[in-house]
Amino acid sequence: MKQTKPLTVAKVPCGSCPYRCDVPSGIWALSEYAKLPHYDRPLIEQPWQVFMCHQHDGKLCAGWVACHGDNLLALRFATERFDPAVFSYASPVPVFATGAAAREHGVRDYLNPGVPARTITAGLRKLQRKRRKQTTQPKRRRR
Repeated sequence: MKQTKPLTVAKVPCGSCPYRCDVPSGIWALSEYAKLPHYDRPLIEQPWQVFMCHQHDGKLCAGWVACHGDNLLALRFATERFDPAVFSYASPVPVFATGAAAREHGVRDYLNPGVPARTITAGLRKLQRKRRKQTTQPKRRRR
């Protein structure tokens, strides 16, 4: 059986994290913002899926962990899947107190995002294209 590395969290929520208080409104799709308040629910009503970072492949969303702490059903399902540091993570930057507050901020300027939001969105699209290109190109065979 293949041993997999435990899921971990970035040291700092990424610069486009929907949970960060200093990230401009209107960066993500409405469907992404709609996911955030579901993790505010009582434990038994929360989604069981973890919320992964949109920028760091294979890492949990640091803002999600910082906002909700250990009150996440998804983290309680299989604790052995996670690096122990996840359970004591504290963000060095301010994050919203709830997913609902993060969602409210995120959708506020969705229809008319400012220049900072459009700049970040353009960077995210560029990163997405780069990743897509890396996964669709055939690997070269060594001779």
